[in-house]
Amino acid sequence: MSVIDSARAPVKLLQPYTPGKPVEELERELGISNAIKLASNENPLGCCDSARKAIDQASQNIELYPDANAYYLKQKLAAKLGIQSDQITVGNGSNDVLDLLARTFLEKGTEAIYSEFAFLVYALVVQACGAAARVAKAMPPDHAQPYGHDLTAMLALINEQTRMIFIANPNNPTGTWLSRTELKDFIDRVPSHIPIVVDEAYFEYVEESDYPDALQWLDDYPNLIVTRTFSKIYGLAGLRVGYAISSTAVCDLLNRVRQPFNASTVAQAAAIASLDGEDFVQASRVNNTRGLKQLGDYFSSKNLRYIPSVANFLTVHFGQRSDEIYQSLLRQGIIVRPVANYNMSEFLRITIGTEQQHQVLLEKLELLL
Repeated sequence: MSVIDSARAPVKLLQPYTPGKPVEELERELGISNAIKLASNENPLGCCDSARKAIDQASQNIELYPDANAYYLKQKLAAKLGIQSDQITVGNGSNDVLDLLARTFLEKGTEAIYSEFAFLVYALVVQACGAAARVAKAMPPDHAQPYGHDLTAMLALINEQTRMIFIANPNNPTGTWLSRTELKDFIDRVPSHIPIVVDEAYFEYVEESDYPDALQWLDDYPNLIVTRTFSKIYGLAGLRVGYAISSTAVCDLLNRVRQPFNASTVAQAAAIASLDGEDFVQASRVNNTRGLKQLGDYFSSKNLRYIPSVANFLTVHFGQRSDEIYQSLLRQGIIVRPVANYNMSEFLRITIGTEQQHQVLLEKLELLL
């Protein structure tokens, strides 16, 4: 018997999360420079100037432990979102918060529900806790929200063992979304003892008039938990800051599980400063809307099907040439994201970049297609 045999069975069966290929790795492998990464849904505009200044200032004190309670960040978030600071749980990215939620509510003998093509981290945290996954069939390819959440199918999976439901709105890797009425009706029908996690990582990018802000329902549903992040539109992916908003009772539970000092001094300072960068957020949103149209128009002109998206990426159907095109783009210094690990092997997910980055991408694609 080895030390590996002593590990918990669910952990031994886990398949690690595969991130988008780093720019540095590709440039090192190919001996190139100026590679373009359109793989991990990062903000191509970077972060706001005030965040950069805050990072410089905060780095002067990195010999000290960070504020374990993230007091000033929670105060700033609470004021911006119109909630109480004791409803906020800060994490090392929203992935950390999703892990906290799973470890708080899930164990062997319990079940969690999520959609077929939902964010892969849900499956990882559920399995790591020894809980069983109940995966709802997604919407069909010809639906208005192809491969998106089928809430009726998710409701049908609820049973006595259900202890958590994950919903990504909008969803990654599909970019699909749920309307205010759809999501509200679903929450109404879920038993009140089951936590419902609404993952709004791409919330700030969405411009649809009927897209819901789930925070507005927190007072009515004590089992509702909303997660958000500074990694996307705020451009702080490298610093890892995410958070959950919930009832104070749920927040208290999460903070019992949360590791101390899980958000660094620099990360907290940058996040606080980012909340004042509304001009930057708006510029990022404008760039994203323009980029979605630019790529969408191109793929439509090539009769390539893509999933309609309200997030900062498009997932495009390249059929059996998907891996060939991915590898060819890599060799030309362009990183996009295969989604075969989502059982979508004929698709590639492309992050919205700048207009100039798109021009380079489309020139290369034109030759390949």
